Amino acid sequence: MVYHVLNGDALTDRFLATGIGGETVITRECLIDGSLNGDTLSEFYQTRAKYIKDTLNENEEAYYAGAVNEFEKLSTAAGHAEFNLWFGYDLFCRANMWFILSLLNDLEAKKEIFVVYPSYLEGDDVWKDFGSATPAGLITCYNQRVKFNDEDLALGNNLWTAYKNNDLDTLEKLSRQHSVCFPYLEEVCKAHIERFPKNNEKSRPEKVIEEIIQSGTRDFYSVFRKFFTREGIYGFGDDQFKLIYDKVMLSHSEYSQA
Repeated sequence: MVYHVLNGDALTDRFLATGIGGETVITRECLIDGSLNGDTLSEFYQTRAKYIKDTLNENEEAYYAGAVNEFEKLSTAAGHAEFNLWFGYDLFCRANMWFILSLLNDLEAKKEIFVVYPSYLEGDDVWKDFGSATPAGLITCYNQRVKFNDEDLALGNNLWTAYKNNDLDTLEKLSRQHSVCFPYLEEVCKAHIERFPKNNEKSRPEKVIEEIIQSGTRDFYSVFRKFFTREGIYGFGDDQFKLIYDKVMLSHSEYSQA
């Protein structure tokens, strides 16, 4: 069986238009944000369902139907299976992919795993994911897919464990390991680590948002666009960005009134 794991629904129609065979698995998660607690997979899903409900106002049943059911396609894969992971280079995509790799690491079935990146991206555009890819472009990316070996899979699983446990020291050490399966790894891990500064300093995203606001831009979407230009490495969507934006705006307002 061949599986194609897509990071979100946005790519689905264009992927299907390629005619590449196999079953699609949609990753409907945002593991870049929220609690990741849970000693078991079941407990982890419960934590995520509660976070999605509390933060995005979506009911827990919808999370299980939309997200967990997709993950279970991987957890229950049997026989000789091939998995193609279609993910971007940014932190949002990487966190989700590390989790997928942890699921596949526990799979006892014989497996081959590949990663398909938006290899056509270069320079400042590298964090833009598959947004501009045509079906023909996706086929080109697929033809340039990279196969995981045992060392790569172990690294992916260890990255997830460190990320899940917020073990930033270990994550930093792992980021220095070279693997063709994880390009830009050191930069991405550094961006994540700088979300949690020491000595009560503000996080890297907060500092950048503050700078944008202080330059005279306050409108949410205008700030969002400028932030993405500077910090596309995070891959934040509207929901994740708004949590930080609201926090900075509140702090900025309180400071102005003081």
